[in-house]
Amino acid sequence: MCGIVGYIGEEQAAPLLLQGLEKLEYRGYDSAGVAVYNGERLDVAKAKGRLKVLNNLLDGGKKMQGTIGIGHTRWATHGKPSDINSHPQTSVSGKFAVVHNGIIENYRALKDHLIRRGVNFTSETDTEVVAQLLEYYYRGDVLDALIKVLQRVEGSYALGVICEDHPDELYAVRKDSPLIIGIGNGENFIASDVPAILSKTREIYRLADNEIAKITRMAVTVYDLDKEIVSKEPVHIDWDVSAAEKGGYEHFMAKEIMEQPKAVRDTISPRILGGRIVLDDITLTPEQLKGLRRIEIVACGSAYHVGVVAKYILEKMTKIPVEVDVASEFRYRTPIIDDKVLVLVVSQSGETADTLAALREAKRLGARVLSIVNVVGSSIAAESDDVIYTWAGPEIAVATTKAYSTQLAVVYLLAVYMAQALGTISDQEYTDYIAQLEALPDKIETILQHKENIQYFASKYFNAKDIFFIGRNLDYAMSLEGSLKLKEISYIHSEAYAAGELKHGTISLIEDGTLVVALATQKHLFDKMMSNVREVKARGAVVLGLTTDDCTEIEKETDFTFKIPQACDIMLPSLAVVPLQLFAYYVASMKGCDIDKPRNLAKSVTVE
Repeated sequence: MCGIVGYIGEEQAAPLLLQGLEKLEYRGYDSAGVAVYNGERLDVAKAKGRLKVLNNLLDGGKKMQGTIGIGHTRWATHGKPSDINSHPQTSVSGKFAVVHNGIIENYRALKDHLIRRGVNFTSETDTEVVAQLLEYYYRGDVLDALIKVLQRVEGSYALGVICEDHPDELYAVRKDSPLIIGIGNGENFIASDVPAILSKTREIYRLADNEIAKITRMAVTVYDLDKEIVSKEPVHIDWDVSAAEKGGYEHFMAKEIMEQPKAVRDTISPRILGGRIVLDDITLTPEQLKGLRRIEIVACGSAYHVGVVAKYILEKMTKIPVEVDVASEFRYRTPIIDDKVLVLVVSQSGETADTLAALREAKRLGARVLSIVNVVGSSIAAESDDVIYTWAGPEIAVATTKAYSTQLAVVYLLAVYMAQALGTISDQEYTDYIAQLEALPDKIETILQHKENIQYFASKYFNAKDIFFIGRNLDYAMSLEGSLKLKEISYIHSEAYAAGELKHGTISLIEDGTLVVALATQKHLFDKMMSNVREVKARGAVVLGLTTDDCTEIEKETDFTFKIPQACDIMLPSLAVVPLQLFAYYVASMKGCDIDKPRNLAKSVTVE
């Protein structure tokens, strides 16, 4: 959930660390800190609040001298946001400095163990335990001390470590939390995500679990816990540097909403060759598909909402029963899984802690795992039997937009691919679906060209206290994401309900002026949706209707209507989500909210 950077080279480290942290602030912004070896000792500076507080304190890094250092931007888990609880955390003598993402689950027992041996702690963090343990075990060899620490700690972690006795060495460790090493010319880097180092290098190593990297200016050596050297192959990052910049937009979220046509096109186009869907190197055979008795979708947050959409689509297309689980609950309900179940894992980062844990449980029970992720070489991708990448590029805003849309695009590709292999659709239907897929990016572009209509409506209702989203079938699945987007960035109380459930309790919350967003894109359910609209209108609601551009009846029932292009039913969610994203964005903007960094949230959830 936090951001890590590290540098060793010939340049001054502090300015580079601050620049890297700026690119990672979407991962945590409660506090920030850096530690740099100044030629005599480790110099540490930390500050509660946004990175700009630390940046001003250090005059952009000019007040700290040294060519090796580590930095961190924090999303608090153990201990409230404060200067003391900020990272880097240091050992009692100041010999070691540590930055950490993740959670040390047994930190309390380890802390008590050290306190009984006379070690004094200054912070409330679990991270300080790592720094104190390092000094406790240190006998002159940092690698040996790290191995001993890793044998004691339990949980998830990515660690950056420097020691004043070894000012020419930077150490990096990971387990269940992402960490990469950037390879430069006479300089090297560590980071928890690519954007932090993209302007300096495009060649990286991805550390695997329980690997330790010893990094100098000229070399990177990776060890396992037996102190054996591990051979690593570098990975080239081909993102455009501008992909991680705002590019003239006020917010990353606005930029990423507008990038959706390209992201969806990049995800779909390479997978349609000669009029047929080709899914990378998928090894799942038609025979294995025919032997499935269930598909289990596991995800969190917006990715879970993709899973809810996917349930409707996959069951309709493949005739295979589908269940959708919130990943954080999956392991704790004794899931009935075996080798006849395909587990479909959805994660933007490929490092989501609960989702990764669910994947491992599914594998333990014998399931085949297919993942949909955005990050090549991520933990979820590496541990899956098959993976389909969403070519969304870097997504910086905490509230996902283009990653969600590309995940939906992959669901369509997968559903049509599976249906054709199973023989549950005809050859003509297969051809028609492919044509619909290829048309999606242009239709999304058309919606974005009329974004001012949503902006106008948002200007009228950005002060709403409660907003309800209702829909049926795929429209209900879409309403979940529309509601989440709004509450994430505007802090307005918002809920999504299956429209047919209104009369079972929810309608008691409707009063004069309550805003209801009614999704009505599914033609076979339109009349039923209009009945629900009349129900809320009769109780004083203001209704925003969302439907397709061939519908002429909805204006009779709603106060305002936004229309999307026509498409086949299963692909309408890709179009319907765009005005919902825009509505959330404009409401939050008019309220003056910090859109890219909403309170209490961070981009990559790598702790349970």
